[in-house]
Amino acid sequence: MPDVSTTRFPVPVDAALRTAGWQPGRWDIRQAEAWADVLRAHTSPAGHRHTVFPAAVEAWAEFGGLHLTSPGPGRRNAPATLRFDPLAGLHLARTLADLGRALDTDIAPLGEEGDQQAVLAIDTGGRVYSLDHTGDWYLGPDIDHALTTLITGTQPIRLTPA
Repeated sequence: MPDVSTTRFPVPVDAALRTAGWQPGRWDIRQAEAWADVLRAHTSPAGHRHTVFPAAVEAWAEFGGLHLTSPGPGRRNAPATLRFDPLAGLHLARTLADLGRALDTDIAPLGEEGDQQAVLAIDTGGRVYSLDHTGDWYLGPDIDHALTTLITGTQPIRLTPA
């Protein structure tokens, strides 16, 4: 088991990431750019388009393609199974744009929780969100915190209208 003092993530998160194939320095920019090209080229029937920005591309390069499962029970919620594939949000350009307008930022897809139960998204500042049938959730100020929230089953913060 990794020594928590030398890992970037808490032990259960580090274990889930490594089991999924992540390692420090993982960086597949070629795949990230391919996803960026697909998202940029997509236009919804109503004319909505995705935005692509550095925080999203960096997250895709480091975590893209990973399928994570928590190694244990959650603190408050059942830990999420995660799939990092931004194309899971391909047809949600309007939904992500609407959330971005509400938060005064751009939002791009990251992947999904469960079996299409929720879409994961990231904003230009690196903040991470989950959107599901019950609402929109703030998972953390960056991908590291979001992974900890999801893998440990910590209760996320529900976004509510002002």
